[in-house]
Amino acid sequence: MPRILNTYGGGFMPAAINLHPPLKDFAALDALELLDLSYNELTGIVPPSIGALSSLKSLVLEGNKLNCSLPTQGLCELRKLEGLNLRWNNFEGTLPSCLYNLTSLQVSFANLSKLEFVQFKCDEKMVNIETETSDWVPLFQLEFLVISNCSLNKLSNQIPTFLFHQHSLRVLDLSYSMLKGQFPGWLVGNNTRLEYVSLHDNSLSGNFHLPLCLNFTYCMDVSNNQLNGQLQGNIGNMLPDILSLKLSNNTLSGSLPSSIGNMSLLSTFSVSFNNFFGEVPKKLLAGCSELMIMDLSNNNFDGHLLSSDFNLTMLEALIINDNSFLGTMSNEFSPQTFDSFFLDVSNNNMSGKIPTWICNQTCFSTLFLGNNYFEGEIVCETTSFSFLDLSHNFLSGSLPSWSSNALQYLNLKENKFSGSVPEAFLNISMIVTLDISDNKLSGIIPSAIGKLSYLRILLLRGNRLNGTIPTQLCKLINISLMDLSRNFFSGTLPHCFRHIVSNETLYFGDFFSRDVEPFTSRPKGVYDGVRFERHKKDIEVNFVTKYRLSSYKGSILLHMSGLDFSCNNLTGVIPPELGQLQGIRALNLSHNQFTGSIPETFSNLAVLERLDLSHNKLSGGIPPQLIKLTFLAVFSVAYNNLSGRTLDMKAQFGTFSARSYEGNPLLCGLPLVKNCTNRDNPSPTPTQSSDASDEKWYEVDQAVFFTSFSVTYIMFFLGVITVLYINPHWRLWCFNLVEDFMYFCYISTSITLRKLFVHLYN
Repeated sequence: MPRILNTYGGGFMPAAINLHPPLKDFAALDALELLDLSYNELTGIVPPSIGALSSLKSLVLEGNKLNCSLPTQGLCELRKLEGLNLRWNNFEGTLPSCLYNLTSLQVSFANLSKLEFVQFKCDEKMVNIETETSDWVPLFQLEFLVISNCSLNKLSNQIPTFLFHQHSLRVLDLSYSMLKGQFPGWLVGNNTRLEYVSLHDNSLSGNFHLPLCLNFTYCMDVSNNQLNGQLQGNIGNMLPDILSLKLSNNTLSGSLPSSIGNMSLLSTFSVSFNNFFGEVPKKLLAGCSELMIMDLSNNNFDGHLLSSDFNLTMLEALIINDNSFLGTMSNEFSPQTFDSFFLDVSNNNMSGKIPTWICNQTCFSTLFLGNNYFEGEIVCETTSFSFLDLSHNFLSGSLPSWSSNALQYLNLKENKFSGSVPEAFLNISMIVTLDISDNKLSGIIPSAIGKLSYLRILLLRGNRLNGTIPTQLCKLINISLMDLSRNFFSGTLPHCFRHIVSNETLYFGDFFSRDVEPFTSRPKGVYDGVRFERHKKDIEVNFVTKYRLSSYKGSILLHMSGLDFSCNNLTGVIPPELGQLQGIRALNLSHNQFTGSIPETFSNLAVLERLDLSHNKLSGGIPPQLIKLTFLAVFSVAYNNLSGRTLDMKAQFGTFSARSYEGNPLLCGLPLVKNCTNRDNPSPTPTQSSDASDEKWYEVDQAVFFTSFSVTYIMFFLGVITVLYINPHWRLWCFNLVEDFMYFCYISTSITLRKLFVHLYN
């Protein structure tokens, strides 16, 4: 059986012969590794039966008259193919998308003179595409070039140099290709009819500078790169007909040019996660009347954006969180055009009252106003929101008595709400996350809470709630996180808690927005594509683990579940039924008045990572079965009346110090100092939890401490002074930084004092 078949220059086939008749039965050549049929004037198509050459490593069809498109069947079955030479033929159409499955293939398109359409959408950069092997000038002029999520020019990571010779491109997509170097202004300059440019998710640097006016460009995406510097002042004139402009996740700086207002057709504008500052130009708000999505988040913008001048009535999504915007939200800003709207104003310096139009809106699905200075009461009786975050403000009064069949996420934590929790407030049947922690709420938990069958996260900590813990909480069969800590609950803990589940990954802000992309199945009709993007933010939950309040959000909630009843006045025994919560990862019953013994059933909590039973009145021994809890990272039974031996220093318990057991004078064994064999010591009176604050767990030599601290401080101070003296650029930067900080402190203090005076005089 031959391994090589070479018919170069007509040595095997006569001129002008179809490829099919002489080699229609490829199965007989299953050991063939090289097939060279170059320069034989072959016509017709490449037969699908060529796939029978299962051992073929190299296929050369150069210099023939083959036409039509390459077959998806046959050619893509050559799994061992390393070399494929198709140049100097009459092929047309698109390359088979299955070629990227041929992991050993090296393809050359160098001399396909009629090539116009090239598309490679790879799978997690598994395909290496090298364009820099030689200095060649291509014979083709591409109109459509898509190389996305591939490893492009793996050695140099540079933009293909053959593009210097391309002047007819309409669609260019080199996203997710690990490209480096300066932004290719020359590329858009050479191809004046570019309609779609996507270079996002690379490592391109330098200025984003367009050398000439691009009258045909409707979409440009250079987000997730390393571009820096300021935008050119006339950028609005360089892209007069742009529909979508995305510059997010770079290091661009300066202010936004007012010429952006000349982009009258602009629909999507994103500059998030940059270093822009200053006010948003009023010309942008007036001229971009077609704007549907505007993302200015995570910059340093300031000024009164949402004032009466804001008149973008076509907006579907306004994302301006994590800036320094000031002022109130005007009642004139009331989008009513769409069925859903995404508004994120969190982490700014907004103030005033919550505008009344949020109670009457039917179009909102998502509203984030957290971490501002809003004040006053919420007067809504109904709400149409799906996701509502008003946390970290100065809202006061009673909780709203509203009803909703849409609300899924509600966050009112760290405000000044007072009074009891109204029954009507819990008329939110679809709620998944309810956070009203760290307010001034009092009274009991209404029994209506048991009707919230979808509830997964319930956070009530840091209030003044009292009474007994209602058994209706046991009806929350989908609960994963429940925090009732730092209240005044009394009585016994219900024995009915048997449900705790691991969360699915929860998102809030489900909002689909339109954006354009080229229709990639053919080179014509690039306007036919519409892409839907989802605006979302991860749910963020604060829960005490490892002795501190930690933040959990996004996919991490998939692995987080827990109960926290600490810092109350609960009495009685700890229910052994808690040992049935096999999915629980954190259990905190500390700082209560529990009596009795530690339930042995806790050994069934196989994935438990935190168990805190400290500061109670528990007695008896520590169940040795707890040694099976191999995931424990935090364990404390301190300040109880426990007796007997500590647990063996094995597995996770070998990592716990004496702090986990202190305050139990009748306990002995490692890591405690007291030896269990010493029976001469009299039995002291059990230490009360209030003595914990009087004991020190460390000793410090103050002379050594202050000496080392002073020397370190002096050396650091002299080092900084020396660097600033030698380097004038750093010295200027430092002075500017100090000046900016002083200005910021002055403005913040002025605003705070003004609010205080207004509050006092009102």
